[in-house]
Amino acid sequence: MSEAGGSEAEQDSTPDVPRAKGAVSAPGPDGRPRKVSRRFPLFTRDTARPEGGGRAAAGDAPAPARQWPLLSVVSLVGLGLLLTALDVFRVGTLLVGVALVGGAVLRWALPDVGMLAVRSRFTDMVTYGALGLAIVLLAMMAQPEPWLEIPFLDDTLHYTI
Repeated sequence: MSEAGGSEAEQDSTPDVPRAKGAVSAPGPDGRPRKVSRRFPLFTRDTARPEGGGRAAAGDAPAPARQWPLLSVVSLVGLGLLLTALDVFRVGTLLVGVALVGGAVLRWALPDVGMLAVRSRFTDMVTYGALGLAIVLLAMMAQPEPWLEIPFLDDTLHYTI
C-alpha cells in the first residue's frame, strides 16, 4: 500500500469525523448527524414559509410598509364591511369582493407579498380569486333590483328552496 492509502485508512477510523448511513437529519446538539426514520413525523415541528412570503418592503422599513399588500386588502374589506353596516349593502359587498380579487392579483404580480402569502402562490390566487368573484357575483345579483340576472342560477335557487 502507498502512504496515501494508509492515511485514508487512518482518516476513516478517526472518531472525530461524523459519519452516518441511511436517512440522516440535521445535526443533533452534539454536532453529529442523527439517524432518523423515513416515515412522516407524528408531530410537525416546523413549516416552510410559503413562496412569496418574504417582506414586501426592505427590512429596515416600518412594519406597515413591509406588509402593505395585506394592509391594502384588509383595509378595503374593512371599508366594505363598514359600508354594509351603514346600509349600503350592494356597494359594501362589492368592495369586499373586489378586495379579494385584488389580493389574487397582488399575489400573482408581486414576488413578495408578506403575510398575504398563506399557501402556495397558485392556491392563494385560486382561493382569493374564486371567493372574490363569488362575492362580486352575489352582490350584483342581490334583490331587490339586481344589477345582474343569470337565469340558470335563478332557476337553481327556486328548485332548491
